[in-house]
Amino acid sequence: MNSIARIRRIGRNSRTVAIAKAVAAGFAALSMSAAAFAAGDVKVNIVAAENFYGDIARQIGGEHVDVTSILSNPDQDPHLFEASPKTARALQHAAIVVYNGAAYDPWMEKLLAASKGGQRTTIVAAELVGKKSGDNPHLWYAPQTMPAVARKIEAALVTADPTHKADYDRHLSAVIDALKPIDQKVAQLRERYRGTPVTATEPVFGYLSDAIGLDMRNMRFQLAAMNDTEPSASDIATFERDLRERKVRVLIYNSQATEALTKRMLQLAKHSGVPTVSVTETQPAGKTFQQWMLAQLGALEAALDAKQP
Repeated sequence: MNSIARIRRIGRNSRTVAIAKAVAAGFAALSMSAAAFAAGDVKVNIVAAENFYGDIARQIGGEHVDVTSILSNPDQDPHLFEASPKTARALQHAAIVVYNGAAYDPWMEKLLAASKGGQRTTIVAAELVGKKSGDNPHLWYAPQTMPAVARKIEAALVTADPTHKADYDRHLSAVIDALKPIDQKVAQLRERYRGTPVTATEPVFGYLSDAIGLDMRNMRFQLAAMNDTEPSASDIATFERDLRERKVRVLIYNSQATEALTKRMLQLAKHSGVPTVSVTETQPAGKTFQQWMLAQLGALEAALDAKQP
């Protein structure tokens, strides 16, 4: 289950603190000179906490970068992740670090805070779009996030490796162009389905739902799930009634966190003939970020188009 509260508990994990101390020593040895980049002997090392940020970094950096994405398993609940020595080693030689922020990945904050030195640029998506702890942390679903992150990554690469600026500029332009179909699909869905009532087990898809203009119901239930608290009996009853009476056109759920209550709602939706749409918090293997987002928007469109029983 998505849980800011659980994330905070993980962030306080004693193993993370111990690993952070080890990282401090590793960063002291970091030295990535412009001369080495110019000679083509060294690639820019980038570490992304989440693989969708890593994918954007790879698209921009191309052959000039080595990218390590820490969270990359779409079958695992990312909120249950705990930092390990492998995580620490990946960070030791990072020239650029990208992570989500907004209390989504505080283990990264702790690891980086353990090192006061090291020539690295840290990019925090939440800071770029004005979000903080307590806000919906699923920022990569907000249309404005990835263009902002992409531009920041490109600027960091140009600073670290100015010799290949022309390549980074060209790749950034291609990334921004490849993001435009997402905005176009959102606009199309907004024109057709603005105000359509839908529901979700968690607010993973919330920012795209808002951009489309869907009437998202059962927010108290979703926030309870996100904050690792039990929804009230009345909130559960309202959710079930929406499904049973088909007051919503679609049920959106996080397939990486299907606990008992989520399964209960999925079964009720199936029984009631309400289409369901799976969304994930981790980019699937074999897809770019742009392909992933478009596939999920396509699944939503198909569900909204489905004839009601």
